[in-house]
Amino acid sequence: MDLQVVSRERVVPLTAVLSVVSLAVVFAAAGNRIPSSAVPIAPQWVLDLIPTINAVISAVAIATIAIGWRAIRRGAIDRHRVAMVASFGLFATFLALYLYRLVATGGPDPFPGPEAVALYVYYPVLAVHILLAIVCVPLVYYALLLAFAYPIEELRRTSHARFGRVAASLWLISFSLGIVVYVLLHVVY
Repeated sequence: MDLQVVSRERVVPLTAVLSVVSLAVVFAAAGNRIPSSAVPIAPQWVLDLIPTINAVISAVAIATIAIGWRAIRRGAIDRHRVAMVASFGLFATFLALYLYRLVATGGPDPFPGPEAVALYVYYPVLAVHILLAIVCVPLVYYALLLAFAYPIEELRRTSHARFGRVAASLWLISFSLGIVVYVLLHVVY
């Protein structure tokens, strides 16, 4: 089934606009530039549960990305499409919950563990996770928009596969490191 919902000429500009807006919102939330009054008030137990929900979402997203990758390697295009759109939906859900919590609580949680662990484990893992997440945003948008702009027969002549492979690889690593960050922040310490 072909889903041409984006015109071909708009793939690059739409990727740029979506990337800039998405990253601006993330940086504004992480930098405490969005007042907590901008989001509805939630009970503390909800705010406390969001990191665990996001870790589960990340694990499921790792599985759907792997399923999508395997499906396309086997030529199962429809299954690939469903898995990758599901991965994007999981990512969007993760991001909405993460941003909500950031804004509602006034910023990221400080690392509660020992300074040596923070310096040599937590912060390096967090930095790589964040860097990969930032790099993934335009790559994922571009691959997804190409998929929605071209019929399957023509998609093979675009850079969808090349960008998709890079995006999926980095996405898998970023989601995995996000789970490591969760474990260090909310389970171990």
